[in-house]
Amino acid sequence: MLDNHMLNKFFTSMNNRDMEGMGELFTEESEFYFPKTQPLIGRERIIRFFKILFRQYPELSFRRKETIIEGQRAAVHWTNKGVNRRGGAYENEGVTLFEESDGMIRYMSDFFKDTEKF
Repeated sequence: MLDNHMLNKFFTSMNNRDMEGMGELFTEESEFYFPKTQPLIGRERIIRFFKILFRQYPELSFRRKETIIEGQRAAVHWTNKGVNRRGGAYENEGVTLFEESDGMIRYMSDFFKDTEKF
């Protein structure tokens, strides 16, 4: 069952840029859907995406605002703030949907308020 512990580990890993910790949450069958990209399938591709994202945003932190958990699924409403690689301020708000299977994140999909910033 998906729980706050798994979600906390995901967002803490993101904020700490802990790719190893984040990688522990995914399998080779995990799927990640991010706006304006092709589906990312598998731990390696998902982690590679986050490494690229963090190069684009050398400072970026997420704050969970609200979480709804129902069985193996969760929706997390978050805000983020940071600085892009050109030094410009960045902030956004969105929802990430999660689905868990066998204690791992099987599915993740992001929805943003402003996708034009990417």
